[in-house]
Amino acid sequence: MEHVDTVVVGSGFGGSVAAYRMAEAGRSVVLLERGRPYPPGSFPRGPAEIGRAFWDPEAGLYGMYDVWSFKGFDSVVSSGLGGGSLIYANVLLRKDERWFVTDLPGGGYEPWPVSRADLDPHYDAVEEMIGVAPYPLDREPYRDTPKTQAMQDAAAELGLHYSLPPLGISFAPSRGAEPGVGLPIAEPAYGNVHGVKRRTCRLCGECDIGCNDGAKNSLDHTYLSAAAFHGADLRTEHEVKAIRPRPGGGYEVDYVHHDVDVPKGRRPVRTIACSQLILAAGTYGTTFLLLKSREAFPKLSAALGTRFSGNGDLLSFLLKAKDRNRIRPLDASRGPVITSTIRLPDALDGAPGAGRGAYIQEGGYPSFVDWMVPGLEPDEQIVRVVKFLWQRFVEFFKDAPDTNISKELSDLIGDGALSVSSLPLLGMGRDVADGRLELRGGRLNVSWSAETSEAHYARLRKTMRAMADVLGAEYADAGDQMLFRKRVITVHPLGGAPMGRHEGEGVCDAFGEVFGYPGLFIADGAAMPGPVGPNPSLTIAAMADRLCSHALERGGRRRTVLGPPEENGAATDAGNPKGTGAGPASGEAGPPEGAGDGAAYGTDSGSPERDRGSSRGASARTSLSFTEVMKGFVTFGESDPRAGEVAEERERLTFRLTITADDVDRFLAEPEHTARAEGWVESAGCGGRRTVRRGRFNCLAPGGADDRRLMKYRLYFTDGEGRPRTLVGHKNVVHGPPTRIWPDTSTLYVRILDGHVPEGGDADATAVAAGVLHIRLPDFARQLATFRASGEDAAEALVRFGRFFAGALWDVYGPHAK
Repeated sequence: MEHVDTVVVGSGFGGSVAAYRMAEAGRSVVLLERGRPYPPGSFPRGPAEIGRAFWDPEAGLYGMYDVWSFKGFDSVVSSGLGGGSLIYANVLLRKDERWFVTDLPGGGYEPWPVSRADLDPHYDAVEEMIGVAPYPLDREPYRDTPKTQAMQDAAAELGLHYSLPPLGISFAPSRGAEPGVGLPIAEPAYGNVHGVKRRTCRLCGECDIGCNDGAKNSLDHTYLSAAAFHGADLRTEHEVKAIRPRPGGGYEVDYVHHDVDVPKGRRPVRTIACSQLILAAGTYGTTFLLLKSREAFPKLSAALGTRFSGNGDLLSFLLKAKDRNRIRPLDASRGPVITSTIRLPDALDGAPGAGRGAYIQEGGYPSFVDWMVPGLEPDEQIVRVVKFLWQRFVEFFKDAPDTNISKELSDLIGDGALSVSSLPLLGMGRDVADGRLELRGGRLNVSWSAETSEAHYARLRKTMRAMADVLGAEYADAGDQMLFRKRVITVHPLGGAPMGRHEGEGVCDAFGEVFGYPGLFIADGAAMPGPVGPNPSLTIAAMADRLCSHALERGGRRRTVLGPPEENGAATDAGNPKGTGAGPASGEAGPPEGAGDGAAYGTDSGSPERDRGSSRGASARTSLSFTEVMKGFVTFGESDPRAGEVAEERERLTFRLTITADDVDRFLAEPEHTARAEGWVESAGCGGRRTVRRGRFNCLAPGGADDRRLMKYRLYFTDGEGRPRTLVGHKNVVHGPPTRIWPDTSTLYVRILDGHVPEGGDADATAVAAGVLHIRLPDFARQLATFRASGEDAAEALVRFGRFFAGALWDVYGPHAK
């Protein structure tokens, strides 16, 4: 069984933040996302493509939209790498300071376990990472945006508070630059998981169906790319089916890989173990997992499933609206989906009789929606609509109705469907969180009614009707337009596993940790104890950032390098009984003595004996690290690397290592220039991706001659069957023309030895495989950006390392006197 420090389930605003923070802190992280990646240019556009863009694996649908239908309301969530950020409208508003309360069904309210002051530093961090900016309405060509002007006019006429909210969109090619349409966006230092160029916003109104230009600063372009840069393993099309505590500590996660090349009935359920499990599968996904796994978690709070809220969402349309000059129909397709917001005050703001606060934002739709209108003949359209409504009618009378209607909507759309028109409006705010999620016949069901929040919805409708009057439009609820009469549509489901001050009040504490289950966290909208009010994405991300800060402060920012769990006995918290993550548990059968001790690797133990060779104490040391990726071929049963690289039965092998010199002074002074190596080795013959339990790297060590140096690797791991293995390799840097520098320093001759073989024992060991690995130029370019130094002399350490490396190469390849 595979074992890592942290497993994150889901890649939305909670999961992506958690994956990045934990990986950046040095934890081994696997993120499991059920959907697939969507690089710019891959989002569906044509009628047939959008008709398949729904999530229902049982029906063979693996698309982006996951549509749920419950009694009284419908809900849309997302499936794909980046979660809800793929289809959200980019608004990143902070929760109002006075709104950190939960309204009680019988009246009154109680404060949340967290406050705005608690979250403000984390709001700052998320905004900086994602990159936010208001719509640049004061500049050309953005001034001509009819829907934004319409919102301004309506707000001014009605005396409402209007603003341009922060948006997670790149209007400019880099931060601080002038905005422009369709300009190439500068890549951040951590790169991009898709490897596809991005361009600034084209004002095409396609945000909610996926941005094919990459102008949205969605999570795959930001947090997830940074997480991958720091070593997080992002596994797409991996759907989690069950979770449970692990005897002795930690958790196990069962998942299925939705490999479309493998028939559904033959896709195996696999299991991964972890010391820390972070659930971020969304309100429905996380709560569903916990409800299904309740028998395995008997100490879960009775609050599980409670405090469900739709964040007061109300979708409406202003039909036949005119532009501000009342001459031509308003074109809602120009600009991002949302550019502006109107805020309705709350009684908590000091506005007597105002009721619960709310927001209203204009929507938009792609300019190409005209394809929806002529795509169907009237008779064919009627048949599909009737069939859809009949299925809804039948489901209503079932004891356990199928609440996932993605398949039905896919059939309804088919090759086209009726379009919406004019100006969409999205309202949201502080509804009453009195809904409950539960299992019925193995399916997720929600018991919720809009009746207790009727005053909130009535206020929104009244304001929207007034806006329609100002704009000369007709008002219509989405339910009337979309064949869901008198139903609410929410895109912001919250609650189900709410936080609380104790287990009688909530499922998790104020930091998202589940009561009674250390190391199990909830990092998504399920943890909200009530509505956020404004768009909840930023608050969910800030909560996740706060969760990670707390967990890392408690557990330490160190990398734990583990083998399979069966080798770690009953050790808890990443293989260490005391939870320090410092190394293997007592009694573990690890690599041989001397194979990887701190003295040999230059690690920081703090002991006087290991401070020899350095004139400074441990606290004053400067460390240096970089990450290296090498790929190539090996052949099992071969002992010669060159023969193993070209044999017909060869197979791919990759490793990704973080090389760290904890004391740069000692690293440079020692003739072997030894550093530690951590990461993973991946090969089918080794059982897939295997964690390096201990590793060593020598940088340009003596090679037996003045004009020869060796870059040596020794990595200890176990294969998929639990057998100990040692990967040994060397780069042969020998005198020759300068054109040899690149091939010599980028070519690694490797052998995989049976057992954990100490230094000096290679000749007597059995080689089970051999081959050659290389650094590709794109990987080398990324490697250069990974160099990091920390300590008092960090900048100087990077310079000294560069001089050492260049000087050693000069000694080898430079002209030799005769």
